[in-house]
Amino acid sequence: MIRSAPRLETERLILRDFTRDDLDALAATLSDVEVVRHLTGEPISREDSLRRLFMAVGQWPLTGMGMWAVEQKSDGRMVGHVGFFDMERDIIPSITGLPEMGWIFDTAVHGQGIAHEACLAALAWLDATHGPIDVPAIISAENVASLKLAKKLGFLREPDGVYKGEPIAMVRRPAPLA
Repeated sequence: MIRSAPRLETERLILRDFTRDDLDALAATLSDVEVVRHLTGEPISREDSLRRLFMAVGQWPLTGMGMWAVEQKSDGRMVGHVGFFDMERDIIPSITGLPEMGWIFDTAVHGQGIAHEACLAALAWLDATHGPIDVPAIISAENVASLKLAKKLGFLREPDGVYKGEPIAMVRRPAPLA
C-alpha cells in the first residue's frame, strides 16, 4: 500500500507529499477570490485549508492515491496541488470508484504551463501504477481555463452532470491503450 505521495519530478516542478509547513501557501491560494471563483465562490478559510491539507495527506494510505503539493524547483515555492481522489460524490452520473482528477494552482503561475506539466506527471504516475483506467473530472462550466487544460490533457467533454442540484461540466480522460 502506498503510505504517502510519491515524489515526482518534471523539468520545472517537484510533486511531493504535503507537509504542515505548506499551510501558509495553501491558505493563500485558497483564499484568493480568483482561484476559488469557480470552486466555492467564496475564499476558503485558513481552518478549512488545514482540513484540506489533512485530507490530502490522509488519502494516500487509505486509497493508494491522493493529492500532491506542487513545488517550483526554481524557488522551492508551493504553487498548487494536483491529484486523484474518490469523494463518493452525490453526482449524476456517478463517478464513484473512479480516480477523479483535480487541480488548483496559484494565480501567480496561471498561463505558464505549470498546471499542464504537473497534471501530465500525475497522469503518467496513475497510468504506471494503476494501469489503464478512465479518469473523470468535474469542472464549473464557466471555468474556461480548466476546461481548456482538461482538453489539452486528453479529457473529452461529456454531457453535463448534476452536482449539489446544479449543472456541472463532466470531462473524462479515456483509459490509454495498454
